[in-house]
Amino acid sequence: MQLNHQLTAKPHYPILDGLRGVAAITVVAFHIFETHSTSHLDQIINHGYLAVDFFFLLSGYVVGYAYDDRWHKLTVGGFFKRRLVRLQPMVVMGMLIGATLFYYQDCALWPGIHAVPLWKMLLIMLVGFTLIPLPLSADIRGWQEMHPLDGPGWSLFFEYIANILYALFVRKFSKTTLSILVAVAGAALIHYTVTSKSGDVIGGWALNADGLRIGFTRLMFPFFGGLLLSRTANITKVKNAFIWCSILLLVVLAMPRIGGADHLWANGLYDSLSIILAFPIIVYLGASGEVTGRLSSKLCKWLGDISYPLYITHYPLIYLYTAWVSRRHGATFQEAWPWALATFVSALVLAYVCLKFYDEPVRRWLHKKTIA
Repeated sequence: MQLNHQLTAKPHYPILDGLRGVAAITVVAFHIFETHSTSHLDQIINHGYLAVDFFFLLSGYVVGYAYDDRWHKLTVGGFFKRRLVRLQPMVVMGMLIGATLFYYQDCALWPGIHAVPLWKMLLIMLVGFTLIPLPLSADIRGWQEMHPLDGPGWSLFFEYIANILYALFVRKFSKTTLSILVAVAGAALIHYTVTSKSGDVIGGWALNADGLRIGFTRLMFPFFGGLLLSRTANITKVKNAFIWCSILLLVVLAMPRIGGADHLWANGLYDSLSIILAFPIIVYLGASGEVTGRLSSKLCKWLGDISYPLYITHYPLIYLYTAWVSRRHGATFQEAWPWALATFVSALVLAYVCLKFYDEPVRRWLHKKTIA
């Protein structure tokens, strides 16, 4: 406890916080449009799923920046406590919201929801609080999710794995050893994407061989690539970095499908190169920039604060919206846009309310009880 108390907070990278918020908002829009797509080929904001890989890379960079030079004052247990205090409260809230809205999502797309007994749904919720992945036999929705009440929980599961690997082993790696790990992970990522039957890196939420392969493939390069970037980057000064980085990130995520159905490998190559080249450049430029002006500073802080609550709580609303569209026999976006807009705004409001009235107070209390 005394060792942890000696750790003082490092300055944040406000632009990186802001970019995390930009990516989270894009994910919400991506999932709303996904409800109306017929396949990966005609999805609007087509590469919005890559925001997860951007989160992994950003997380690796921030973890390296925050903890790499502190292990002489920090224990492994202390590190895990800090990460749990940061992440776990909103995991619980996301599962609670998912459980509250679950039975309202009954529709032709998920015809078995009404038959799920309450005790089973509550058991799924309790397991979800821990982020322990559920087998396919426990899927109460029908989408093969390891966390069927709040789908994005899968990425937090892999985030925790990355943190465990970092604390136990990878933090001790030299730059050379870490570079080898990142190179191998990058090669595995390229191989998977260009040979994938879907032509993309979408997936990772199912507790089966394919799901775990995709999940680890999506995790290993960006997280440890971000860690390597934090150790090797020579930060400079970039003007208007938040604007330029936001534009670059949105271009990558909104890019239309590459190659079509006849050349799936082309889109897979785009995915891998976005993760391996574009995202590190965006993070580097973001870390090199400075926020000037009160408005920009407040915007980046708000985006950073809301990003994680938005990501982990929005999907139960997406389930609800998807069920609404299903009940109307696949209403088009042109027909459903008022409800789509309401879902988008509701996700932002819900995230902000959770942040201010739950996440921040609970984290302060947990920090005082377990760390300070």
